[in-house]
Amino acid sequence: MMENDFSGRRVLITGGCGFIGSALARRLVALGARVTLMDSLIPAYGGNLANIADFRSNVWLNISDVRDRHAMATLIQDQHYLFNLAGQTSHLDSMADPFTDLDINAEAQLSILEAVRKLNPTIRIVFASTRQLYGKPEYLPVDERHPVVPVDVNGIHKFAGESYHLLYNKVYGIPTTCLRLTNTYGPGMRVKDARQTFLGVWLKVILNGQPIQVFGDGEQLRDFNYVDDVVEAFLRAAIRDAAIGAVINLGSDEVISLKALAAKLVSLHGSGRWEIVPFPGDRKAIDIGDYYSDWQRARELLGWTPAVGLDQGLGQALTYYSIHGPHYWT
Repeated sequence: MMENDFSGRRVLITGGCGFIGSALARRLVALGARVTLMDSLIPAYGGNLANIADFRSNVWLNISDVRDRHAMATLIQDQHYLFNLAGQTSHLDSMADPFTDLDINAEAQLSILEAVRKLNPTIRIVFASTRQLYGKPEYLPVDERHPVVPVDVNGIHKFAGESYHLLYNKVYGIPTTCLRLTNTYGPGMRVKDARQTFLGVWLKVILNGQPIQVFGDGEQLRDFNYVDDVVEAFLRAAIRDAAIGAVINLGSDEVISLKALAAKLVSLHGSGRWEIVPFPGDRKAIDIGDYYSDWQRARELLGWTPAVGLDQGLGQALTYYSIHGPHYWT
């Protein structure tokens, strides 16, 4: 049914060579969309040409930075949809270099919206936000009414970027939806370091015969979404009028402790081991403890339900990186 919404339509994806952006692009190409990918391909930020190798000839790739106002003004014109996924995702990097995080996650988002306001105010935007802005949960599961109390600079700037999108919807009528993502995983995720997610590093080390290191006591609870489910949520958010102006959590009812997750990964791989290690000081200072989402608004407004369970999703990720790992290790 989505072919009617996207076939022949022009779509811009910022961060298009990244993990979620590339998976979204692959799906949109299959739906017949005319897809432009914008990505800086700066090594620290997750863009990887390996992510689009299987459909590279079916998209337009523009290697530029969302901080480049002239490039954004050129690319935004005549697009029907904007999936705004470009961002700096590392919590530790945001603490070590807060001004770069500010430039990418706040100032660049404002300049994108200004370009939209002036040049293409009817474009449909879906913005990738994060559960990180909630900070340490006051109650579980965390719904969209939970206070926003970020524990790091990244969370503050992502909240600013989200707030700009909501403001421009309210004041200028630009149709925008903000999705607050939980832990997303699957083929194409960054695995060479923990700049996007710890689970990527876990996949790398287990496939390379090294132990998984679980920080703290391993009892921390998390929920996860497989990337294909997240792509489905983005597409639905782009075509549902009920989602315009809304903040929507993604999440899963499959909540698991980190040590149980490590054990599951070892079991699925058929070998390996995991160990409990002390929290590094810099990570402990910004750790949020337990987190899992109340995602019922996604069910109500998007008709969305996660379809891929952890066993299936982790198995598919292990298979992918056992074949394609060398493109992602370094």
